[in-house]
Amino acid sequence: MMEFFTQNQLFIVMTIILLIWAGIVWYLVRIDKRVKQLEDHITKG
Repeated sequence: MMEFFTQNQLFIVMTIILLIWAGIVWYLVRIDKRVKQLEDHITKG
């Protein structure tokens, strides 16, 4: 198992970075939906 990690360090780092960016994008989309709901609530209310 350690041999895999030592031979594929770049692949592992890139995978972790990709997962972090995917989490950031998911969080921003979620926040955007909530802000739109609040804006609609304020303008209609």
